[in-house]
Amino acid sequence: MSSLRPPAVPLVTHHPYFSVWSPTTHLAESTPIHWTESEHGLTGFAVIDGESYRFAGEHGDVPAMEQTNLIVHPTTTGYTFRAAGIELEVEFTSPLLLDDFDLLSRPTTYVTFRTRAVDGEDHDISIYFDVTAEWCVDTPEQSTEPDRVSVQGYGQALRVGTETQDILGHSGDDVRIDWGYLYLLAPTSVPTERVIAGAAVRDEFVATAQLPQLDAEAASADADDDLSVLACAFEMDVDGESEQETFLTVAYDERKAIEYFGEHLEPYWRRDGTTPEEMLATAVEAYSAVRARCTAFDEELRQRSLEAGGESYADITSLAYRQAIASHTLVEYEGRPLFFSKECFSNGCIATVDVTYPSIPLFLLYAPELVKGMLRPIFRYARTADWPYEFAPHDVGTYPKANGQTYRTVDGELVLENQMPIEECGNMLIATAAVCLRDGESAFADDHWKLLTQWAEYLLKNGYDPGEQLCTDDFAGHLAHNVNLSLKTIFGIASYGLLCGLRRETDRREEYVEIAREMAEEWTRDADDGEHFRLAFDKPGTWSLKYNLVWDHLFDLDLFDDTVAETEVEKYLEEQNRYGTPLDCRASYTKADWVLWAATLAEDDSDFEQLVDSLWRFLDETPHRVPLADWYDTKTAERTRFQHRSVVGGLFMRLLDQDPPFVTRDAN
Repeated sequence: MSSLRPPAVPLVTHHPYFSVWSPTTHLAESTPIHWTESEHGLTGFAVIDGESYRFAGEHGDVPAMEQTNLIVHPTTTGYTFRAAGIELEVEFTSPLLLDDFDLLSRPTTYVTFRTRAVDGEDHDISIYFDVTAEWCVDTPEQSTEPDRVSVQGYGQALRVGTETQDILGHSGDDVRIDWGYLYLLAPTSVPTERVIAGAAVRDEFVATAQLPQLDAEAASADADDDLSVLACAFEMDVDGESEQETFLTVAYDERKAIEYFGEHLEPYWRRDGTTPEEMLATAVEAYSAVRARCTAFDEELRQRSLEAGGESYADITSLAYRQAIASHTLVEYEGRPLFFSKECFSNGCIATVDVTYPSIPLFLLYAPELVKGMLRPIFRYARTADWPYEFAPHDVGTYPKANGQTYRTVDGELVLENQMPIEECGNMLIATAAVCLRDGESAFADDHWKLLTQWAEYLLKNGYDPGEQLCTDDFAGHLAHNVNLSLKTIFGIASYGLLCGLRRETDRREEYVEIAREMAEEWTRDADDGEHFRLAFDKPGTWSLKYNLVWDHLFDLDLFDDTVAETEVEKYLEEQNRYGTPLDCRASYTKADWVLWAATLAEDDSDFEQLVDSLWRFLDETPHRVPLADWYDTKTAERTRFQHRSVVGGLFMRLLDQDPPFVTRDAN
């Protein structure tokens, strides 16, 4: 069992509009929240032999059950509660299995309930569970309409959505969905009641252990008035030796998920005309098989993480897994998947290149096709007349509208000084090479070869000693002669060479890899600051995390002498604070993803674990009870800003580094 106290606990996690967390360790201590910290009501009661107890959410004077355990697996969060001689297990499973796009995109979370007696006696038990209309509004004053729909073979599902249904009507960062429908489908394996009501239904159940017989007409109210509650209740009686188990399903149908250059795209699971009712029926029918697959995957990933980096690392990957995926939306366009990230609590950009770049280790491990799905929108946009530059774009819009770059535009116009030329060219080349080397073929790169060549040439001309510009760590401001950007150039050029090799262009492969090798030798001289390497070529006495250096080993390039990584790791350990090594010498903040990439440079397992233990300590002690924050202070554990971002996919870099190697040889 993990001893980690997660900063927030994942409950229902599917995409940026459908991601709900508990901001407290104990499920009954608080109302669950959307990742933006807006309340998303979820309440649970257990009436045991006539006495009422609360296991989820906040509600009046109803006493909370004792929570005896919490464990976060990659796909499942499990709670254990006790009261009045009963043990109740409640598990939230979001089956985000990356090898199955149909399952991955199906927006259904299973909530499993298991009761048993711990005192050897018989007990009468009624369980109550609800979710509220807060899940389907952006602001509390929006009006909602609840109703029921029939799910063939499984009775009626409760449903609620806004009256207006302004599909894809807004974009932004700190916003929530206000189109589509929230569903709650109760189990049919045990006696079950279900009702649409106002919030007073909770008091009625606590008093009577029963739900009203009729739906409340007043339930279709403003969310901040008497908000609609979708409630289920079912009996789970046990004798002294028996155990009861059942489940329900929480789901969300977006109807339309992404605006892609003016076209409204449906979520991936809807691509063949599947209806919400069919989706729910499929989810319920597959419950046992899917749960078994999730359990097997959770055990496999934890074991791999334990072997790669120890207990702390296994806790970190378990917590990061669902967030990394739920920061994306999966759709299909022209027969190919597109996987759109959102820059959560950053600026709300969609398909951001320097967010894709740090996130790809997880997806390279389990689903390289999703990396292609991240890159395709950028390639498409870069080919349009709307993109005027010879370097790669930063993004394609503000989530969920992917119509063209919005990052640091002024009055809707692109500004050259606000771009990241070296950063994004390097990111696109490295990410494309990584996915093609994972495939062992150049087919994906071939589709975009003109742009990749253009960006490689741009790096050749401008990248080794960059002028004053932004990098992915843009919060630190513009910086000239940035040695990390120079590393990005070196590995971008080498990546292009490796792609040439996959295309059987052997001479060009040798040419570009050799150029990268010469640059690496020059970099080692120019960035040398004695026992480590500088932040910027012209700034002696400085240092920074050289996270981009990790590709030297991953791609089996050996451009740099081993002593470069060794001296860097020694410096990171020397500069380490309680909660991690700072990003560089200018401030005490760091980035969780880059800490992991930098730690992966360590040859000694104890060095890796020491660097990662500090990240674990941040997660365990930070006062900010929000989904995993990747930008935080290494002295205070204060979150600086970001949360729920896809970059936590980068925390899987150690696993990627230890996976079977990329195919870097020339194609035969």
